[in-house]
Amino acid sequence: MITAVLVLVSVVLAGAVAVLALAVRGLTARLAALETSPVTSRGVETGASAPSSTTAEDRVVSTSSTSAEDRGVSTSSTTDAREFVITRLGEEPDEPVRTMEARLFADVVLRESVVKAASWAYGVRRGLSPANRNRIWFEMRREVKRARKERKVEEREAIREYRARRRAAAQESEAA
Repeated sequence: MITAVLVLVSVVLAGAVAVLALAVRGLTARLAALETSPVTSRGVETGASAPSSTTAEDRVVSTSSTSAEDRGVSTSSTTDAREFVITRLGEEPDEPVRTMEARLFADVVLRESVVKAASWAYGVRRGLSPANRNRIWFEMRREVKRARKERKVEEREAIREYRARRRAAAQESEAA
């Protein structure tokens, strides 16, 4: 029974990994298409030809705009109308990003899932074993017996106290 459940879980997980691999493959194709198509937008310069946001002119303009703000003068005429977009499009990355092959990814995911399922099944099987059930039953029976004895001792003590009080009350009433 447990073997059948594990096989079923493994088949379902393998199917999920296959679907994820297809999705990754599709996304990789879409990404490659986006990387090869040129980016066209009006008014935005990207890549190595884009102006830097830290040129000497900009520092002078920002300094003059700060001093103009301190004086209370409108800064709209002193600021530069250009907008800068910081981008690294067109530059080569420092280190290429390591990617996993689909087979390796599927192997890692499937192996981890199978190990988790197997350890869970082992724990359930061990927890429900006859020896474990017998040990739990024995401990429960022993605890019930101990509680019963304790209740009997408390009951006897309470009866003794009650009788002693009744005798003391009877002796006081006879003495009075």
